Amino acid sequence: MKLPVDVDCQVRVLRELEPVVAENLNRHLSVARDWNPHDYVPWSEGRNFGFLGGDDWEPDQSRLEPAVRASMVVNLLTEDNLPSYHRDIATTFGRDGAWGEWVNRWTAEEARHGAALRDYLVVTRAVDPVDLERRRLRHMSVGTLNEPEGVLENLAYTAFQELATRLAHRNTGAATGCPIGDQLLARIAADENLHLIFYRNTAGAALDIAPDDTLIAIRNAVLNFEMPGASQPDFHRFSVLIANHGIYDLRLHHDKVVMPILRHWKIFERNDLTARGEQVREELADFLGKLDERASRFVERRAQRQARATALAG
Repeated sequence: MKLPVDVDCQVRVLRELEPVVAENLNRHLSVARDWNPHDYVPWSEGRNFGFLGGDDWEPDQSRLEPAVRASMVVNLLTEDNLPSYHRDIATTFGRDGAWGEWVNRWTAEEARHGAALRDYLVVTRAVDPVDLERRRLRHMSVGTLNEPEGVLENLAYTAFQELATRLAHRNTGAATGCPIGDQLLARIAADENLHLIFYRNTAGAALDIAPDDTLIAIRNAVLNFEMPGASQPDFHRFSVLIANHGIYDLRLHHDKVVMPILRHWKIFERNDLTARGEQVREELADFLGKLDERASRFVERRAQRQARATALAG
């Protein structure tokens, strides 16, 4: 359940954050590295499909394990839904000034990810391209579900989401066993890291302007977190495969995504909260304790399943 964030406060914060956005946009542009999606695709492996007289896709053409293939599909379809994300943040942040410039730059950079991933997967025949296209159409027809509301929730959620996506891409690349695939996903993860820094810095400034309401937005983002691709077909089944393979699971989510950002914001060290903010912080701490316990149980059960499987195979 989400707690309400004051509307008038969000309007004020949006206005007061303009110079912070400009500063972080300039920082981003000074360190962002341009790259070309086509450079990360092994075009020499490509060949025609049946429509042009070649061979259509068969499962044995993929060199990826099922969990890695599922992660690749989830990652790509998440990037494919960029028009929905652009609409959401452009509506929330606006199209003028530094906010609008950031929205457009972020969208342009994110668009490279889907282009590069699709070309890589199709050329290497890592996934069924017909199934991939059907999933893309279904996913984009749904748009986004449970999207954040208002500037504060968008800043908080996107900070966590960018770090989660960075981790998912990086770990997926390492799991491919393909040097080119690993290099491509590392390059995408580097983009996501810069996006994380922008949203983390901007949300941190919002905490200084409106501590209580920003903390409520952070609480809403953490307690209700879903990856942006959660509305795509078979997401939950694929998530189980991905978690069991160790690419992205509750342990990683707690240790490598949620806690580092909360520590960066010094959430549990702040002394500028009212009684309302203190209550929200206590609720957040209670949830994090339970999340930690759930993560530990998952890791233990996964290890038990793997041990049983090894014993049976032996």
